[in-house]
Amino acid sequence: MSQAIRVLLVDDHSIVRFGYQQLLIARSGVEIVGEADSCASAMMLYRSQEPDVVILDLAIPMDSDSEEVQSTAGGLEAIRRIRSYDPQARILVVSGLDSNPYPQRASQAGVLGYVTKKAASTDLYPAVVRVASGGEYYSKSIAQLVDCEEEAYEDNQLSQLTGRELEIFSMIAEGHKVNQIASIMHVSPKTVHAHRANLLRKLGINSNSEIIQMAMRAGILQT
Repeated sequence: MSQAIRVLLVDDHSIVRFGYQQLLIARSGVEIVGEADSCASAMMLYRSQEPDVVILDLAIPMDSDSEEVQSTAGGLEAIRRIRSYDPQARILVVSGLDSNPYPQRASQAGVLGYVTKKAASTDLYPAVVRVASGGEYYSKSIAQLVDCEEEAYEDNQLSQLTGRELEIFSMIAEGHKVNQIASIMHVSPKTVHAHRANLLRKLGINSNSEIIQMAMRAGILQT
């Protein structure tokens, strides 16, 4: 390559970012231009560094200054913000969330690749090279999910939720209160309550404890 691929790493765990650095700088043609641990810091660094590729975990907090405000929704929001600022942004998701609806939602949001953390040791470098050139790269198991027939995708209960409902589902599962969620999403508590009512109806459940149980089964929360 004539020029190094400039990469922004976005993950809220410093040890994970360090691991990605080691995987990438061991190969030629990659330069790490910044590290972010939240949606807000990712957006700030994207504006200042204008990287060629963003490596992004979905499970990041909205704001690194507030440990309580953390949700798997942070990554999806970061994708939206970055692509709103730069529709040509090349984003590669690297996530432990390896079942729908997350790969499907990320693909719909405009990412060019999705690598599972389990496959990062082998897939990360080729994925970065591919995405940097404007191509797509998905881990084998993820490609099957992204390319699945719409009918099969609809079998997944969480796929019934809108993007906002999925974000609220994730934040409720992680223990956030209505006022916290409203503050994160810049909406009123009344709007959050309305979304919560809709997602409960769609999922056929009745309480926050059932949301938590479903999130655990989907791998959104770790047991």
